[in-house]
Amino acid sequence: MTERAASAAGPEIVRLSETLAVRRLICGLWQVADLEKNGEALDTDSAADALQAYADAGFDTFDMADHYGSAELIAGRLLARSPTGARRPLAFTKWCPEPGPMTPEVVRRGVVERLERLGVGRVDLLQFHWWTFEHPAWLDALHEMAKLREEGLIGEIGVTNFDAAHLAVALADGIPVVSNQVSFSLVDRRAGGDLTALCGRTGVKLLAYGTLCGGFLSERWLGEKEPSEIADWSRQKYKRFIEVTGGWVAFQGILAAAGHIARRHGVSISNVATRWVLEHPSVAAAIVGARLGESEHRADNLRVFGFSLDDEDRERLAAAFTATRPVPGDCGDEYRRPPYLTASGDLSHHLQTLPSVYDPDHMPRRPERMRVSSGSVWEDIAGYSRVLRVRDTIYVSGTTATHGVNRCVAPDDPGAQTTYILDKIAAALHALGGSMDDVVRTRVYLKDAAQWEPVSRAHGRAFAATRPANTLLQAGNLVGDYLVEIEAEAVVD
Repeated sequence: MTERAASAAGPEIVRLSETLAVRRLICGLWQVADLEKNGEALDTDSAADALQAYADAGFDTFDMADHYGSAELIAGRLLARSPTGARRPLAFTKWCPEPGPMTPEVVRRGVVERLERLGVGRVDLLQFHWWTFEHPAWLDALHEMAKLREEGLIGEIGVTNFDAAHLAVALADGIPVVSNQVSFSLVDRRAGGDLTALCGRTGVKLLAYGTLCGGFLSERWLGEKEPSEIADWSRQKYKRFIEVTGGWVAFQGILAAAGHIARRHGVSISNVATRWVLEHPSVAAAIVGARLGESEHRADNLRVFGFSLDDEDRERLAAAFTATRPVPGDCGDEYRRPPYLTASGDLSHHLQTLPSVYDPDHMPRRPERMRVSSGSVWEDIAGYSRVLRVRDTIYVSGTTATHGVNRCVAPDDPGAQTTYILDKIAAALHALGGSMDDVVRTRVYLKDAAQWEPVSRAHGRAFAATRPANTLLQAGNLVGDYLVEIEAEAVVD
């Protein structure tokens, strides 16, 4: 897509890449799934009419996903109406496959399905979500997507709900990622930390969702009692964020501060909440939900661009933040580990059904032992197992950032290699009934001791809660071109 000039009408425009410029307010279509949750699909033409009204008002960038009900079909109907040669709306979608082998055929099939549902020859921005980084095929999927981008089926590649560490792995492994879609709001401020710092170094931009917490960040809830029942999925999700960050009283403190700022500038609380997110340098755009055929706030949303927050405003908000707790973990953790802060609530049942990366091998003559082989040619040559369990103790052999048979992941980035290695170790432990919480000792071997800090920080992210015994030492040249090798021991209580 060629560069699009800013329009006098509609939200401001910002550039994600040399060839992709987007509105700073994007219409999110996740609520289509909520509107269709009773099993009855929306009328495609009528829903497309509602999208057309947004596009006519300058809100012509739409975000959706493969699981947002019929959102892709509705957007496709809108795109089909766009006159030839005219500036057509942009359609961003997501591909969220179940973990498993990401062969070229599997990836192409997933991308082609997005094209067919949208009725286009190229997806403007295809965003990739992965449920568990312990399954390494996410890198295969992204590399295949990069090939399809070169082929012209994908305009740009984004990711969604990636934490800073795994976004760093993708970038260090050569994936041309331009954006990461994550939760970011006055309530959920995680993206303002490590992720923003990484974006500053790499140029990746954030697409922020949840900026209004499902509508809770508005005058409607200022001074109101805590709701006991919530009907729609969006508010159910963000009520969980409010609970985990300190509860309704702490949330009212944020609302009160935002309300004071709103009155000071003559705008709404929603404007203040959105403006606070947009003023972060890492953020390209905020995604605002469009509940088709129901409440629309286009005129109010445009007021976001008519004012700026000053130091007094930011200090008032910062003071309100002190009465709250941070959302646990990094961006995207709410989909992968407790506390699960999603519309569906606890996702452990879903994650437990995902296929294991490794199959344990029971040893008939030694029933107290199980082992795992990763398929590396070196295991047969040298006669060892990737992981061995003896009764309640699990031993993990020295592990490097080897992907597939012999490819080194992120060859020039020791921190990214460490993140990938620890994912492999976690997958191996789970195959034998253990977890990273069971690890009691790790040994880290470095090619260059001067690279200790990024390696140690990655280790710290994985073991911040359990803090196993650890030894870190320089081993000189490791086998191959690897910068890091790690072994571990775990005791399953």
